[in-house]
Amino acid sequence: MQRNNSIGKPLDKRIYTLALSGTQKKPKIAKTTIVSGNGSDITNADFLCRKAKRKLVTSTVILSLIDLAKEQGDKEKEQAYWNTYHCQSKLVSNNGKLYGNYCKNRFCSTCCANRKADLINKYYPIIKEWDEPHFVTLTFKSTKESELKRHINGIKKNFTRVLNRCKKRHQRGKGIKVMGIKSLECNFNPKTKTYNPHFHIIVPNKATAQLLKKEWLIQNRPTDPKAYKYKYVSPKAQDIKKIEDLDHQLVEVIKYGAKIFTEPDVKNKKSGVAPFVYIKALDTIYTAMKGKKLFDSFGFNLPQQNKEEVPAQLLSEFNQWYYDIELNDWIDTETGEILANFTPTVGLEFLLNQQINNSSF
Repeated sequence: MQRNNSIGKPLDKRIYTLALSGTQKKPKIAKTTIVSGNGSDITNADFLCRKAKRKLVTSTVILSLIDLAKEQGDKEKEQAYWNTYHCQSKLVSNNGKLYGNYCKNRFCSTCCANRKADLINKYYPIIKEWDEPHFVTLTFKSTKESELKRHINGIKKNFTRVLNRCKKRHQRGKGIKVMGIKSLECNFNPKTKTYNPHFHIIVPNKATAQLLKKEWLIQNRPTDPKAYKYKYVSPKAQDIKKIEDLDHQLVEVIKYGAKIFTEPDVKNKKSGVAPFVYIKALDTIYTAMKGKKLFDSFGFNLPQQNKEEVPAQLLSEFNQWYYDIELNDWIDTETGEILANFTPTVGLEFLLNQQINNSSF
């Protein structure tokens, strides 16, 4: 049975979930504070609206994940979700810059966006020099929830075996050098209640893409000669495309590990039916991917970069902003001024109010 959060209520009148009850306290006004990093431009209206949107989506979804962790009796997971709920809830501004602490969890949209930007800045200068970059999708047979963690471990090990085999051939002068970047992602199919872990990869040329696909099929072929060939991987499910828009494909590779919004029919994404947030499925994916490195490069090293350390600052004059989930924005604790002036679209309101599915399947 689906439980909707705040059905029929506008976002600024949202009914708090069980997780939120008892957590709202009057903020204390600090006299001094320590900030680190370069800060963000507080005058950038587009940036502030994007930040507010990510905070709204994360806060709404995380409350349902917290409720689920409570039902499971998993205190460690519950605390991790709470850490994300409070991420960027308190901000400090000084001299046109905005500062705040980050939870750095992979289920936080704000922290994932920061991580994505950092990775793109690091890898784009190298990949743009490749002559004919190709986008590769390597996937595995879909699996039930109980087998997801084992499947993820298996496909990671199998990809490592493929790379090691190709590396040895290259060292012996019998094969090409294999290099690229890859990320691990997992989709959920609401119809079959199954999960599909897969790799998104960018490689320098078509030859490397074809070699990876060939070796992936070989690596995942059952050893039993009587078994159905490619029992766990299908040649048709592996995809190779020449990259025409590098910026777009980089964003496609550097993802969060799981989609927040999922179409109810993944094979008919143009059905016109609005996507859902499947809370139980998200929790299952996050749990299975805990401790796993989702993004990595192979076959090359990044040039050494001298990162300048920005010293922490002790501020005695500053503005404090606290996030108010009822207003979907940060408020100055002294003046009552609103920071981002963010107004969610009708479509986003509908998704967050009506399309959060809390069923346990």
